[in-house]
Amino acid sequence: MKLYYSPGSCSLGPDIVLREAGVAFDLVRVNLQGKKLLDGADYHAVNPKGQVPVLALDDGGTLTESAAIVQYLADQYPQADLAPAAGSAARYRLQEWLSFIGSELHKTFPALFIPRYPAEFKPFARQTLERKFAVLEQHLAGNPYLMGEKFTVADAYCFAIMIWHKRSDIDLSPWPNLKSYMERIASRPKVREAMDAEAS
Repeated sequence: MKLYYSPGSCSLGPDIVLREAGVAFDLVRVNLQGKKLLDGADYHAVNPKGQVPVLALDDGGTLTESAAIVQYLADQYPQADLAPAAGSAARYRLQEWLSFIGSELHKTFPALFIPRYPAEFKPFARQTLERKFAVLEQHLAGNPYLMGEKFTVADAYCFAIMIWHKRSDIDLSPWPNLKSYMERIASRPKVREAMDAEAS
């Protein structure tokens, strides 16, 4: 398998999941500004959406969107225990968190650090995020991870997005449970491995 990624992007989530699951894969770097691969090839030929991540499968197919990719990996490698069983009540809770991360965090954060967003939108985006941080803060008061005691694919995705607080000049000190959660995930060996690989 291959994971198409760009440093500092949401592709970190699937990268973490692949490593946590012990999967052998290749990282393929994408220049998102130019929509090019390092050899100059047009990235749109890989993903017409022009976004990362893309998981290139061994059968020649591809899968896009972080939430879909991480669930696919969890199902393909159940021995890693990164998601509840499909069809179980807990699995729908996992999907609930993945949807929350994708729609409430992932789509709001970029307004704070991508220049093309209007400056007048930034205060609204920040206020919106702070309300979502409060939801996470309350939930994490009694849970080390989003699904309770176990690290899951939802945590990998959440971490990959929440780390953007640094690019957005947001201090997490007002949300101590969320801050501890981020530190807890960052200390995982496979998370460090993914971050180092994407930074190199």
